[in-house]
Parts: sequence; structure tokens; C-alpha cells
Amino acid sequence: MRFCMVSTFYPPFSFGGDAISVQRLSRALVRRGHEVTVVHDVDAYQVLHQGPMPPLRKEDEDQGVRVIRLKSRWGPLSPLLVHQLGRPVVHTRRFRDLFRSGRFDVVTFHNPSLIGGPGILAWPENAVTVYMAHEHWLICPTHVLWRHKKEPCDRRECLRCVAAYHRPPQVWRYTGAIARALRQVDVLIALSEFSREKHRAFGLEREMTVLPNFVPDRIDEPPINAVSPHPRPYFLFAGRLERIKGLDDVLPVFRSLPEADLLVAGEGSHGPSLHRISAGQTNVRFLGRLDQTTLSHFYRHAVAAIVPSVCYEIFPLVLIEALREGTPVVVRRIGPGPEIVSASGAGETFSSPDELLGILKRLVNDPEHRNSLGLRAVQAVHERWTEAVVVPQYLDLVRTAARRRGLPIGATSANTLAPSGTVSV
Repeated sequence: MRFCMVSTFYPPFSFGGDAISVQRLSRALVRRGHEVTVVHDVDAYQVLHQGPMPPLRKEDEDQGVRVIRLKSRWGPLSPLLVHQLGRPVVHTRRFRDLFRSGRFDVVTFHNPSLIGGPGILAWPENAVTVYMAHEHWLICPTHVLWRHKKEPCDRRECLRCVAAYHRPPQVWRYTGAIARALRQVDVLIALSEFSREKHRAFGLEREMTVLPNFVPDRIDEPPINAVSPHPRPYFLFAGRLERIKGLDDVLPVFRSLPEADLLVAGEGSHGPSLHRISAGQTNVRFLGRLDQTTLSHFYRHAVAAIVPSVCYEIFPLVLIEALREGTPVVVRRIGPGPEIVSASGAGETFSSPDELLGILKRLVNDPEHRNSLGLRAVQAVHERWTEAVVVPQYLDLVRTAARRRGLPIGATSANTLAPSGTVSV
């Protein structure tokens, strides 16, 4: 089959785990003999990114994935028009050409917020269409249900909230545009049961199928490094350094835990504040951003990974990345974290700093308890969250939708596919 993935962000022009999930799915499909084209918007990333643009590791190819990087001479105006009008403007012709009849068997929309808005969802012709909700964009203008930049959202105050984020309101959100667009989509996917219920609670009427994130299957990996990267017992936090990730009340806990360290891997705008909070703490260390191989090494030797988000996550990749290494997870009792801990039996949940401290003390001082959780972690990932388990479920959803619509998937012409590279308009 021939797939098109549409996402505002894609590595290396991306933030957080959402784009990594798109990349993993795309690479997994290529490994199974399918052809995959990814379309993403460089201008959107440049608008939101502070600092120099990341280098491209390969100009034309991403492990067999064709990558089309949209860029316009209009620069930030292009994603701004999408944000405000809810449809592509600058890249209309490009998308119409890409989606012309017969080019792709399947078009999956991941995060269309600044590349196409809801308007683009109805454009593919004679293809199975899938929407995969990596964020809460369908029900929240800020994507994260973090009201007024200070608390989880439990009721709509959207106009006041977007003002707190210094964003212009999106009038199209009040016209039923999303509901109309989703009527043209064959399959809607939520990454967790929590996310599906949250979409329903905020008024999404279309049914969603739960299909989780996954970690790649281990093929031809180098031998596991048995030497810890850190000389003392440590807990690991990995993720963007933002207020919603919840480190603010975790750092002080380690003042009462001198027998272990906290290693923080990641970068973000909230980093300076976190450095101030942890000033003088010798058992807190900031590692900066780590590549995936190095991060896996740190996961493997941690007492546990701490995922203390205070917002409604969708499905944090860090949870299953840690579990794959046989490392238990400690998550705040909000969002999908408790759901994943319950399914795996390989972690603990907390609500308060005092409760967190008790959990961390037991994990570091009771190796038998910690190791028993670690054994469950590996088994749970093998059964639920590997590429070999999840990707066939995705393909089954696609084939079922194709049969329902009577579409002959897998019969497109290879010479119609777009080349990789940056497309400027």
C-alpha cells in the first residue's frame, strides 16, 4: 500500500514525542514493504522554534520514507493563515496535486493544526483517511487542555484561555468546521482510553478507536551496555522542560532523598526556572537533550523513570521507552499514566510530593520490589506496545475501512509518487 502522512511537525523539525511517533509509524510501514510519503511544514516549526534550525541528517531519505518539507517565501504568514482560516492557503495547489485520485491508498492526518487545519481532512480522493489524535487539537485551541496556562481544563473558557497564550482566536472553531470535516474521515484514533474519554467529554461525537503508541522492535541492536552511566543510584526524568511536565514540585523532594540522584534529560523554556528551584541541590543534575541511544542507556540503569506531568497527556512515549528497558515508572495520578501503569503492573502512581517521596524511598531501598516491577515492564511492552503488536492493528483498521468503502487499496501507480525534498512556494 501507499501511505501519505500529513503532520505539521516531523523530525528534525519537531518538538516532543508526537513527531517521533509519526516517524516510527512511517519507518515501520516501510519495513513491511509499504511506500510512505510524509508531508510536513518547515515554516510552522520555524515560527515556534527559538534558536538555529536543526541540521538534516539525510537530505532525501529517512530510512526509506519520502519526506516532503513544505516551505514558503511567505514564511510565518503561511501557517498563520492556516491557523486563522482552518484550511491550507499558500500550499493549496501542492496538496490538491498530492491528493489527486489514485496517488495514495491511505492518508493519515497526525497534527494538521498549522499545515492544513480541518479543511484539508476532506481533500484526499479515493483513499482511506485516518485521523490520529496525538494532541487534543480537535477539542482545544491550545492542543493541551491546560487552561489559562495554570491548570487542567474541566470546562470550556476558550476565548479567555487563548488570550492567556497570546494567540488569536480561531473563529472557524465555532462554525462546526471540525465536525463537518470529520464526517469525511474513515477512522479516528485515540492513543489511550483516557484521551478517548476526554474527547468525548468535550463534545466530540465521532467514535474513536484506541490504538496506543509503540516502541520499535529490537533488530540488530548492539550488545546492552552493562555499565551504568552514573556512579550513584538515580531516577530519570526525560522530556521537554515545560511547566506542564510537572517537575516543579518533584525537584524539592530530592532534598529529602540524599541516597539517590535525579537526572533530568531534556530542554525547554521552563529550564531556567527549574535550575533556580534546584539551586544548591547536589543530587539533581541536568543532562540536556540526549539522542535516543544514549537515553535508552540512561533508562536501562535508572531505579525508575519519573513522569510527573500535571496536564492531560495523550500517551507519553517516555513511559513505554522506560518500560522496554526493564525500568519501572512513577507517574502522577492524572491523564493516561495510571492507565498504562495499571495495564503493565510495572509502576507506581502519586498525587502529592509526600506520597512521591515514600514511593521513591521504597524503590531505591528495596531492590527486590524494584526488580519485580522491572520484570513486569519488559513483559508488558512485549505484549502490548511493540511495533510488531501495534502496526498490524493499524493496518487492520485501514483494510477494514477500505472494504467498507469498496476501495481497492494497494493498486496505485508507483510513478505518481512525489520525490523527497523541500518544496518552496
